[in-house]
Amino acid sequence: MESVSVLHINTWGGIGGAFIASDRLHTALLNSGIDSTLAYGKVFKNSDSEIKELNHYIAIKKDNKIEGILTKLLKKVGLNDIGYISSFELINHEYFKRATALNFHNIHSDYFSYLALSILTANKPAVFTLHDMWSFTGHCAYSYDCERWKTGCGKCPYPDSQPSICIDNTHLEWKLKNWVYNRSNLTIVTPSSWLAEQAKQSMLNRFPIHHIPYGIDTEAYQPLDPEECRSLLGIPTGKKVLMFGAQSLTDSRKGGDLLLKALQTFPPSLTNETVLLTLGDGGEAISQTVGMATVNLGYVSNDRLKSIAYSAADLFIFPTRADNLPLVLQESMACGTPMVSFKVGGVPDLVRPGITGYLATPEDADDFCNGIVELLEDENLRDRMSQNCRAIALTEYPLELQAQRYIELYHQVLNRQVSDECKAFT
Repeated sequence: MESVSVLHINTWGGIGGAFIASDRLHTALLNSGIDSTLAYGKVFKNSDSEIKELNHYIAIKKDNKIEGILTKLLKKVGLNDIGYISSFELINHEYFKRATALNFHNIHSDYFSYLALSILTANKPAVFTLHDMWSFTGHCAYSYDCERWKTGCGKCPYPDSQPSICIDNTHLEWKLKNWVYNRSNLTIVTPSSWLAEQAKQSMLNRFPIHHIPYGIDTEAYQPLDPEECRSLLGIPTGKKVLMFGAQSLTDSRKGGDLLLKALQTFPPSLTNETVLLTLGDGGEAISQTVGMATVNLGYVSNDRLKSIAYSAADLFIFPTRADNLPLVLQESMACGTPMVSFKVGGVPDLVRPGITGYLATPEDADDFCNGIVELLEDENLRDRMSQNCRAIALTEYPLELQAQRYIELYHQVLNRQVSDECKAFT
């Protein structure tokens, strides 16, 4: 069996779900004996990646003035990423030449030109791991109720949806992506069953599409003693604890406004005996609005501290409007903390009604509130869900299983390339 050397390409170094997910996969591959290198597009200030300048982590630095001017001009006409012409130069780097297979992750958001895909994959097979819908839309990472991406985009109803655009050229970007994919050698991986179904209805359906869920380190994320965790976090004894986390609590997609509506209809008796534990920026605003005691930990990247927070919580509440396979839900599951969320995107893969949590009707803050109250008031149900969460995390989502599935896929695409080359030669 041919040895595998994988080069991962992803955006932000050290922050964001896509980077965390790709970094976990990269680390799991290294632990499995695979030569893996993670090249990231940007370094986020004060992130762990600033001290990860090791052999297996490479920052793709940009100092090209012409590229900067070109990118700004193209952004003004609604084409955000294609100006990064230095992407074409990746084929000249030693770490690219050494790789036998590529694994693209998030290639949007100001560092990479998707027009380079055809050249980069001309002689190397590539896996494209989708972390959102961007790869087959005219600009957005999540299209919400819009399905124009199935037929060609244009007249975008959500131009401000990230990555936002100045001018609606979504029909042109959709065509450019379609043109590039027609000339590229890709195999698609989706972490959620929902995203797999979306991809099968998109321009990506010309490629093989595989469903491989994210993996999680079930030793780093495991149930800890709740009372000890609450004591460490300064949470008074005898309180019920709700936990909410997002990179930014004010992000509309993450549903902070829906959480506010839900908590404002919370029974007063429960409000007085409940503490809201938040990760991310903006927790204080929620506290002031709903009159509920709050402990805000801010942005947390440390696995141990996150495990302490999940273990301190009775429930993890996640009012998202659109998501793939949210890492915070997976982390909560591994720590044995039941979850309340909305039935959107890939959330039902993790939040299973009556088994691991409560799924509310999308956009229905009252139903979301009902789910929280129902689980808070039924300790036996929460205990059963907690055991189910941990058992499912151990059987379905261990990092080792994810790594093995990717290794098998890398060998599969490499063998297919060799077979195709032999056919071409004969």
